[in-house]
Amino acid sequence: MLPDLERLIQLQDIESKAAVAAKAIAEAPGRIAALDALLKAATTALETAKHALAENKTRRGLIDKDLASAQQRQDKYKDQVMAVKTNEQLHAMQHQIKAVADEIGVHEEKVLVNMMEADEINATIKQAEAALKAAQAKVGTERSAIEADVIVQQGVVTECAAARTSLIATLDDKGLVDTFARIVKVRGTAVARAEGERCTVCQVRLRPAVFVNVLKNDQIVQCDSCNRILYFIAPKPAEPASAQS
Repeated sequence: MLPDLERLIQLQDIESKAAVAAKAIAEAPGRIAALDALLKAATTALETAKHALAENKTRRGLIDKDLASAQQRQDKYKDQVMAVKTNEQLHAMQHQIKAVADEIGVHEEKVLVNMMEADEINATIKQAEAALKAAQAKVGTERSAIEADVIVQQGVVTECAAARTSLIATLDDKGLVDTFARIVKVRGTAVARAEGERCTVCQVRLRPAVFVNVLKNDQIVQCDSCNRILYFIAPKPAEPASAQS
């Protein structure tokens, strides 16, 4: 194989490896932001549930206050019944006692509703606390993993940069560096394997004369369609089928 062609294949491997590492580094802040959002959502859910419980307790206090007031009036009316002198006064007092009894019933119903709401809110708080604990564990573990990976990928980028510089220095035709860079800028990759008279990247069929030249691997040949630099690797021979007993 032409030495410069072999070097360009190696250069493509280096560029691809560096691109993967750079992509991981670029995506890290977004991944961390997603973890932060998860933690914030879990924290907000717990705070919301606790706020709802505080409001429930405030409402319960007001209900208890109204209930106690009604019960006091009921006791007062019952005491006053003993002092009435006419049936008319008795009927009026009984009417007041019934009205306050109905009011007490309403307040007691509100107490029951409030208690059921409190039970539901407490259950929600327990779920939110468990969710927050799980989110904290997830965020702590995954954030550390992401940050550690970024350090590794930064090392890869540095290594690739050094390898790229060393490899380019060995090219006999320095103009191939510019050709390689122009193709990468347009196509993303500059080198492609040819197989079955096709470029394996763009899948366009090569002219027979072009494919013949690619097979030799002794010159720089570019795809007529995507302009990538082509090379050929002979397929491995098929393994013989095992003999049946």
